Amino acid sequence: MMENDIYKTITKPAQGELFKDKNSKFYGFTFPVANEEQIKQHLEELKKEHYAARHWCYAYQIGTETIHYRANDDGEPNNSAGMPIYGQIQSFEVTNILIVVIRYYGGVKLGVGGLINAYRTGAQLAIEASKIVERTINRDYQLKFEYKNMSKVMRLLKENDVEIINQTLELNCLLEISVRKSHSSKVFDMFDQFFGVDIKEL
Repeated sequence: MMENDIYKTITKPAQGELFKDKNSKFYGFTFPVANEEQIKQHLEELKKEHYAARHWCYAYQIGTETIHYRANDDGEPNNSAGMPIYGQIQSFEVTNILIVVIRYYGGVKLGVGGLINAYRTGAQLAIEASKIVERTINRDYQLKFEYKNMSKVMRLLKENDVEIINQTLELNCLLEISVRKSHSSKVFDMFDQFFGVDIKEL
């Protein structure tokens, strides 16, 4: 699905993209999520906000190297809602995302084919309204060294395009760095062989 250390995700929610079919209204929502607790929270909020709706169908995928996903039909016929929504997550190759499609029933049955199309389209419209970004899968390390080695360490970090996420600069310096996975073993070995610098993975 993804290059070895690149993944796609969304940066902010898309709210209520509408698809109509035979008087039924389908509203698609997307949310960037990192864990199941956040997913639960978004679902609870949507159910409160759209309490008059008939179904709150959803699919999510979280993780970059180890993937967790779930698709939920919420009372619609088996595989007519959750899986079509999840299919759009796969189609757009995004992760760390929750898509919810809420249905307001319009009095006319759509049949399984109609439902699959409606939930798939609702999910697609919501993803298209979201900003998709590419991120890298990173490894985080801690560097420990004496202040006198600061300029050498900083130069190496700059030359290798390494991001510093935390720093304590005193007599003994501590740096937390984030390195793109494909460069991580090179950066680790470089500091591992640097006399006066201790490196460990976080």
